[in-house]
This record gives sequence, C-alpha cells and structure tokens, in this order.
Amino acid sequence: MIVVTKKFSRNISSSECKIYTSNIMVNWVENFFDIEFDDLNQIQDAVDVENAIQKYSTYLENTINVLNMYEEYAHLRSPNELIDKIFDMICKACNVPNCKLGYWLCNKLRDCGGLDLLINNCVSKDQDLQFSSARLLKQCLTTENSEYVLEKGVDKVMQVICEYKKQISSVDKSNVSTGILENLFKHKKIMCSGVMQHGGLDVLLYEYRHRDIVTLEQCASALANLSLYGEPENQDHMIRRNVPTWLFTLVFNTDVDIKYYAFLAIVVLVTNKEDKVTMINPEHLNLINPSVTTHISTEFTKSSMAPHTLGQSQNWLKKLVPVLSSSREEACNLAAFYFCMDAGIKRQRGVTSIFRAINAIGPLRRVASYGNIIASKLAAKALRLIDDGVPYKLSRNVPEWSVDDVHKWATQSELNDYANNLSENLVDGDLLLQITEENLKNDIGIKNGIMIKRFMRELDNLKQSADYSSKDPTGVQSLLESIGSKYTVYTYPMLNAGINRNSIRELTADQIVDNCGITNSIHQSRIRYLIEKIHSMESSLDVFISYRRSNGSQLASLIKAYLEIRDYRVFIDVVRLENGNFGHNLLKHLKLAKNFVLVLTQNSLDRCVGDNECNDWVHKEIVTAMQNRLNIIPIIAENFTWPELLPADMRDLRTYNAIQWSCEFQNECMDSISMAIRGDLYAV
Repeated sequence: MIVVTKKFSRNISSSECKIYTSNIMVNWVENFFDIEFDDLNQIQDAVDVENAIQKYSTYLENTINVLNMYEEYAHLRSPNELIDKIFDMICKACNVPNCKLGYWLCNKLRDCGGLDLLINNCVSKDQDLQFSSARLLKQCLTTENSEYVLEKGVDKVMQVICEYKKQISSVDKSNVSTGILENLFKHKKIMCSGVMQHGGLDVLLYEYRHRDIVTLEQCASALANLSLYGEPENQDHMIRRNVPTWLFTLVFNTDVDIKYYAFLAIVVLVTNKEDKVTMINPEHLNLINPSVTTHISTEFTKSSMAPHTLGQSQNWLKKLVPVLSSSREEACNLAAFYFCMDAGIKRQRGVTSIFRAINAIGPLRRVASYGNIIASKLAAKALRLIDDGVPYKLSRNVPEWSVDDVHKWATQSELNDYANNLSENLVDGDLLLQITEENLKNDIGIKNGIMIKRFMRELDNLKQSADYSSKDPTGVQSLLESIGSKYTVYTYPMLNAGINRNSIRELTADQIVDNCGITNSIHQSRIRYLIEKIHSMESSLDVFISYRRSNGSQLASLIKAYLEIRDYRVFIDVVRLENGNFGHNLLKHLKLAKNFVLVLTQNSLDRCVGDNECNDWVHKEIVTAMQNRLNIIPIIAENFTWPELLPADMRDLRTYNAIQWSCEFQNECMDSISMAIRGDLYAV
C-alpha cells in the first residue's frame, strides 16, 4: 500500500496522521490521472521492459490499495474513474509489441487483490462501477486469471453477463459480456462446464443477433473456443442447442474474423461429433473453400486481433491438430490454413519448435502428401516455414494409384516395414482400397495384431479422404458423407457392387451386409437411416429453394439454414446438381413441396428472357411451381432488377408478394419468410 515516509519531530494524533495520509493519497491519485503512459511507446529492449514492469506494477498496486480503502477516502475521485485509468494503462501495456508487460500486469492485478475487487464489483448496484470493473476484467483474463475467476467468483461474473444480455441496446455492455465469455471458454473443460451451467452459451446465442462487429467477432471466437476446449459433454450440448446451424448464419458476414471463427467452430464440431451434426450439410461446408483461398487468406492476417499478430497458444493449437486429420475436405482446409498462418507468426518469433511439441508435424506431412489441393498446398507451406521437409505429393484419386504410389503412401504413413511387401504383391490403388485384415495377415505378412489395426486405421483415413469421382459419377460418396465422413469408407465397396445414388434407396438389410461388406451393426443402422431419410424426403417437403447457381448459392444456403433452425423440411439442389442427370428427381421434389422460395440475385432471370422452350432450369422450376400452385415467395437480393420482358408463362411472377433481403436485418427477413410460409402473405 502507499507508505507514509515523513518523520515527525513530535507525537501526532491519529486524526492528524489520517489527514496527512489522506493528503498524500489525494496528491498521488491526481498525479496518476495526469500520467499519459507515453513512455510505453519508447520500450526497446529487455531492460526497458523490466523497468516498466517495476514502475507500472507500483502504479497498479497503489491504485488497488486506494480502491480497497475507498470508503475512508470518499472525497477522492469516483472508483470507476480509477478503474478506467487502470484499464487505459493495461490496454496500452498490452499493445507494446512482443512485450510481456501487459501479461505481467494482468497477473499482478490478481496478486495485489485487484481481481477480487473487480469480481465483487460485478454485483455492485452502482452501474458505472459495475461496467468499469467488468470491462477491466475482460481485458485482464489471462489463463491464470480465468481459472481464478472460475474458482472464486464465476457466479458473480456471470450475473453481470446475464444482466447485460437484457440490455441489447448497449453495444459497450455486449462487447464486455461476450469478451469475457470468449476468454473463459478458452481453457479447461471444467471451466467451460462451469460457465455453461451459469448460462454462458445462452448469452452467446442471444448476443449473436447483435449487429455490432466486435460483439459478433467475440461471439464467434467464444463458440470456436468452446468447441475446441469443451470436450464431448459440452460439444454434445452445443449440438443439442443447434449451434452449428446458428454459426452457419454468421459465415456470410463481411467481417473476416467473424467468418473465420464461425467456420472454425463448425468444422471442429463436425470433426469431433460428425455423427450428431446432421444439420450441417455438405453444401454449407462447401462455402469454406472459396473463403480460405480468397477472402480469408488475403485479409485475415491483417486483423488486429491478438491471436492473428502473436499466434495462438500451444494448448490451443494442440486442440486444432485433430481437425487436420478430418476426412471433411473443408475442415482440413481451414485447419491447414491456420497452421500455415501461425507457422509464419511463430517463425518470426523464433518458436517453431511448438509444432513438434504438439505432434503437428506428422499430420501436416500427411496432408501435404495426399491431401486435397488447397490443404496440401497450405500444409506444405507450413512445413517449409517450420523448416521441415515437404513429402512427395500423391494424387487423391486413389483408385488410379500405381503400385509405386501405394509404396510411397506406405512409407509416408510410417508403414515402411510393409511397403516392399505391398509392391511385391503388385498392390495398386484399386487393390489397396479392397484390402482386408485377412489379406494383411496372410498375404502381406503382418503378424502383429496391433500393427494390423494401425494399418487399417491409416487405410480408413485414406478411404475417407480419397477422391472417387473417376468411379463415382452419381455422387454416392457425397450422399454417405451427409450422415458422417467415416461412412465414406464404404464408397468403394458400394461402387464395386454396382450401387449408385439412385439404386442405394433399394438396398435391403441383407444386401448392406452381403454386397457392401458393412458388418458394423451401428453403421448398418445409419445406412438404413439414410435410406429412410431419402424416402421421407420424397414423401413430403415444406420448402423448395430455387436460385441461380452462378451467384445465388450462398444466399440460398443461408436461407435453408435459417429455415431448418425453425424446423422446416427444406430441399436445395446444391449437391444434386453435381450429379449429371438430375432433372426428373429435381422436379419431383419440387412438386412435393408446399412452398417455393425463389432467390432472385443480380441477373438471375436474364437467361429466362427469350427461353421460349423453357430449357433454362430456373425458368423450368418457376413454371412448374406455378402450374402446381405452390406458395411462391420471391426473395429479392441487392442489385436484382426485373428484366423488361419475362416469358409469358412466368410473367405473373412480378405479382407475388416479394421480400427484400437485407444482410443487416437477416432475422427480420426470416421472420417475414416464415410468415409467408404460414400463409400470412400480407404480413410481409
């Protein structure tokens, strides 16, 4: 605390001493408010850092002492002003490049009793003091401080967060509450569980409706942290709350940080809980690839958010490693992108050894050697930044692999002892995909049962990441992927049995076992569920979404996600359009629907003009919807204009009640669409 150093020549009363001490405090507080912290901009070396630590820790400790004795010195400035000054000091300290000053001061705040003070102030009736304390708390939540909050006062902190949820008009309070949650969810499972029990997830799912960029950034980042650190129990809870689909509504935001963290949270959940994340369809994840290759890769590193300038922690990166091995191409792409970016940051800081410490080198090498084009390129770049060798690149078209390709795959998968045996038996890609444990034991000569299981594990990973397009013109692989990426291991056996996307619906339980070789009873059940789902989709639909593929797929997919959140059964032809002969089935689904949502983007109806024979598919869908008297709901996007002359068979389209889409007011637009689906046409 502040120490009185003056020596008195005579004995003085306690009241005189108190007055003297009070005067010292007044002078110190006023001097503290005059400090601008400009010297922080001049820090150049380790000596400057140590001097700053000593100087500013004294400022911090003295200020906390004043605040703790504030009732005795009520004539001083208001406590929230002092806390705001500390906030300013710590913010500037944290902005000093490559400096531990900010981190040290945050932990010093805990050691000198400041964290207890802030926690208690979170339940203060003084709204200004409450806000200033919560804002400073958000700024100071290091790993150690977050754990301290969980142990000493998470209930008090969550009380103010939940209170701020009711005040959605306050942007500053939304920033504070979501920022605190972003940090609290970034640590241990027990911390995530504790915060979840106090309503942390409820707050995020409420605040995500906010239009403020900082609030949305922190919401997306908090959900990404929760998906990484939450472990199975909390991940299950996120899925039950439909979090993946809510996240999908954020990926259309123009802010690169919001887009990235929303995608990251989705792919982590899909990787860890793919059997349960049934609401995220392949067409949703397809949006990741263009973001990684264009928007995110060029703008994400320009972000001022700390993880983008300093890199993520070792523990955070370790949690991301499993996503590199995801059979979902999009998930692998996003993880490879982040490791590539973080490798560049760690290289500049001279700490690339962190990637070996978390065992990321092996997964990066596998992705670089036979991953998809995007992930392979990013993983190879990451390995070069880490100064590790880049392996030979293998094609993902595994059915066409040569014997030499199989040999290289075995060596890169650390199955070197059996690479030569595979070559001697002339095992090419086709045979490799059909190999069984019995073959490994009797033909390849693997006697060790553990090694057989390890070989099959690597083979299953390969089967899940393989590209079967040369043998799979109807899209059996994408259909199996819709129930979980692990089920794509059955793609090749099904193709060899003569099954295509249309005939899969005719499979019997016996054929699933005898012809497809699916012996796992749980997997058999999931395949039967898929077949039942296909039949169910053919029997009844709530909404059919029509759009122009060239520029309407993102908005169409977003509307689909919102509608599915509201429990509508929706058909969108993103996947099916890739399968060639889709016309008959497409129109069949259209006729089964009750509502026809038409997404009108720029120039989306231009091809209809002069299409007298109705060859254009958007034209054909519109006419079919009119002929079958579906409830037609046009959605007009920005920059759409009506052509001067529509074909006669669709000219009445302009008479339908249309909804003007606004990216800023997405929820309001979806409310209007829901009302139109229910039949309240005049409500829109």
